[in-house]
Formats: sequence, structure tokens, C-alpha cells
Amino acid sequence: MSSSRIITLTTDFGTKDAYVAAIKGVMLQIAADLRFIDISHHIAPQDVMEAAFLLQTAVWEFPAGTVHLVVVDPGVGTDRRPVALRKDDHWFVGPDNGVFSLLLDGEEPDMLVEIDEERVQQHDRISTTFHGRDVFAPAAAILAAGASLSEIGEPSEELQPLHWALPIPDEQGIRGWIVHVDHFGNSITNISRELFEKHRCSREVTCYVGNGVLKGLHDTYGTVEKGEPLLLFGSSGYLEVAVNAGNAASLLNIRKGNPVNVVFMDRSS
Repeated sequence: MSSSRIITLTTDFGTKDAYVAAIKGVMLQIAADLRFIDISHHIAPQDVMEAAFLLQTAVWEFPAGTVHLVVVDPGVGTDRRPVALRKDDHWFVGPDNGVFSLLLDGEEPDMLVEIDEERVQQHDRISTTFHGRDVFAPAAAILAAGASLSEIGEPSEELQPLHWALPIPDEQGIRGWIVHVDHFGNSITNISRELFEKHRCSREVTCYVGNGVLKGLHDTYGTVEKGEPLLLFGSSGYLEVAVNAGNAASLLNIRKGNPVNVVFMDRSS
């Protein structure tokens, strides 16, 4: 049973419109002492993979009992299921469109239910275009107020599957992709430190991405001159391209989805 009364919010609504405020208003009517933490409202529209990536970097840092509300819902109003689930004392609420399969990365939830809309709805009618307000928000608030999953829905067997695009290693290096460009222009790849070190074998590193060629691996931004690009592992544990006191995406013409080619060469080559 949830107990922290913290709700995180992740949406693709942006902050220009009143959608996020409406969602919070609905939840406060159910439990006025809820605490809201905004993970992001600037997910690219309908980008389920970007939502899952950002969730992975943040949700497990929250205390047990936190409810994570995710409204990136390109299938709103269709037959995609509204779901709620528990994993390692965290609760998740949102559409069953693959976002939670990606977040759990192959692991099964401890419990999964399909939300019964009649049990959670707060108005006479549920909008076919705003389930974030009319279905997911009340479900999240009810859970954060202490209800169990069985009170808001019926047990379900499995989540809609969706899989990450995996990097491709070989003897010469690793081919990956840019999965996220953050506010600073740091361009984050899907190449994990574990995979990188497994195939590097102490060899020299050259990375080709955008219009840049980066040599060597660095520990932090300040190891190069201001305005210079570099390659390093960021706080997410994935390889990223950055610029000391600058914007790598702009400087090197990098966009989300761009290929990244890491080449390993013997020091004598």
C-alpha cells in the first residue's frame, strides 16, 4: 500500500497550456496534502521511448511508496488499456503503450491491474482526449492516499511489450544512437558503461557523431578547454557527447536519433 503521498508527473504536455494544472487540481480534490514532483513535461509529443528513458534516470531515486504518473499517450481514446502497477514498492499509473515495459527493461511488475474507469472517475463523463485528467490523475491520487491496486482495477497478466533499440558491438567498436538531448545540449547515447568497457579492452577511443570526431574518454567536463567537445559517461551511466560550458547538440549538429560510431584502436595503430 502506498504511503509517501508523493506523486511524480511525466508528460508531453509542455508548460504553455493548463493541462498539467488541471491534472494536479483533480488530484488535490482527492487528497489535499499530496506532494507533486515534476520529472518532465517536455517529452517530445507522443515519444514513449524518451519518457521511459527519463523515468529510468529518476524514479528509483524516490522513496518507497511514491506514485509515478506518466501521461505520454498517443493512443488516448482508443482500446489501449489504462493500467496501474507496483514494482519494488513504487507505483506507476498510465497508458499501457510500452512505456512501462521499457522502464522495467524486461522485468515483470510485482502486480498489474487494468484500471476500472468507473472506480476512479470524478466527473459524470470521461473525455476521450484527456484521460490524463479523467482516468490517470484520480487513479494516481487514490493510490497515493493509501488505496490498494485491487481497489482501482482488475488483475492483468502482462504489459504491452516494447523494446529498446540496442547498440551493436563488434571487434572494432560499437554503433549506437542518440536517445536524448538534455537542456544543456549534452547528447546522451544508448551505450552503457558496462558494454563500452566490455568491448574496449583498454584500447584508444574515437567517436564519430554529428559533424564531430572526438578522441579519448574524459572523466568530467572541465578536463578540456571551455568550448571544446568531449566524450564521457554522465550521471545516467550512458556515454554522452558534451561541450565544456557549451552546447554539444548545436556545436556538432547532433539530433536525437542520430547514429553514434565508437571505434576502438590499439595504441600502436
